[in-house]
Amino acid sequence: MRDTMLTGSEGIKKTILHGGTGDLPKFITGTKVTFHFRTQLCDDERTVLDDSKKVGTPMEIVIGNMFKLDIWETLLSSMRIDEVSEFWCDTIHTGVYPLVSKSMRRIAEGKDPVEWQVHTCGMANMFAYHSLGYDDLDELMKEPKPLYFVLELLRVQQPSEYNRESWALSNEERLKAVPVLHGQGNKLYKQGRYQEATQKYKEAIVCIKNVQTKEKAWDVPWLKLEKMANTLTLNYCQCLLRMEEYYEVIEHTTDIVNQHPGRCGCR
Repeated sequence: MRDTMLTGSEGIKKTILHGGTGDLPKFITGTKVTFHFRTQLCDDERTVLDDSKKVGTPMEIVIGNMFKLDIWETLLSSMRIDEVSEFWCDTIHTGVYPLVSKSMRRIAEGKDPVEWQVHTCGMANMFAYHSLGYDDLDELMKEPKPLYFVLELLRVQQPSEYNRESWALSNEERLKAVPVLHGQGNKLYKQGRYQEATQKYKEAIVCIKNVQTKEKAWDVPWLKLEKMANTLTLNYCQCLLRMEEYYEVIEHTTDIVNQHPGRCGCR
């Protein structure tokens, strides 16, 4: 074990638990990084908050893609393939961890991590943040603490070495993907392939909602994106009607009617 202070990064201490192999990989914008992580409190018990190995699925992030916990990019960029290192991070780096953890836990539970963005309107969003749905994360949100991150670097892929899914796109790329996904959904709908069409519409909606979070609510850019999302949601609902999923249709269309009275139909 070897302790070092991470150069140029205040409030981080690195301990190498297992040395990696080869040279330090290139970490450029668009690089996809696959790794295991374990997050622990700095208490006597070293309480484990999250452990990707227990879930059975490694974490993936794309460098420069505005991942909420951007300190992980800094930590990973100091590692070699197969290296296992422990990082002590002060509270200046861990404040948003509860939000990131919530998303990861929802994925592990088989839930959509951005489902609230699709189904919940502006005022309700404010109350959705009152509780994260997990007691330990609520406590950490109220009182941020230093954390230990134990990271194991598994794979580093350059942008040309993998197919980029919608979550890995930049905001500009997401907006370009929306009409393509919309068109693919329409084609599948006309072919009667309603389940496949819903996936295309849903992916397009998620792209829009991810971009929309960067805009101020109810400003012109936000409203333009909202209109696009509503159109896709209505198309999504048309597929659900064909599949006789009536309750979900009622949920989605009620949200739209409450926010935008008089709007109807789909394209």
